[in-house]
Amino acid sequence: MEKKRLPFALYRILAYVTGVFLLLLTFVSMPAKYLVGETARFSLVGAPAGTQALVGDDSVLMPIVAVPHGYIYMAYVLVVLWLALDRRWSALRTVGVALAGTIPFVGLVIEHRLAAAEKAGERPQDASGTASDQVRATGA
Repeated sequence: MEKKRLPFALYRILAYVTGVFLLLLTFVSMPAKYLVGETARFSLVGAPAGTQALVGDDSVLMPIVAVPHGYIYMAYVLVVLWLALDRRWSALRTVGVALAGTIPFVGLVIEHRLAAAEKAGERPQDASGTASDQVRATGA
C-alpha cells in the first residue's frame, strides 16, 4: 500500500468500527443498563423473560461493548493525529475530526466527506494555506 494512503485507510476502517461501537453503546448497551429491568437505575420497563443478564445494573452488554469501544476510540484518535500530521491539517480540524467520533452518526458523516474529498483528489486546505499552496495541492 502506498505510504500516503495507509493513514487514510486506517482512519476509514477505525471511523466505521468506532461509529458502529458508539451506536451499539448509545442505543443498545446504555439503554439496557439504565432503562430496562428491575435493577436499572431509571427503570422504564421490566426485563423480558430470560434476558435478566443483559439488562439492569449488572448488564453484560456494557463490558462487551464499552471496553472495546474505548480502546478502539483511542486507536482512532491516534490515527487521526497521524493523518493530520501527514495531511498538515490545522489543530481545529484535527480536534473536530477526533471529536466527531464521540457523537453518534457524525463520525460516519465526516468520514464520508473526507473520503469524497480524497477520492476527488483534493485535500481541503486550511484557512492558513496560501494561494500557492492551494495551487500546488490541486496540481494546477
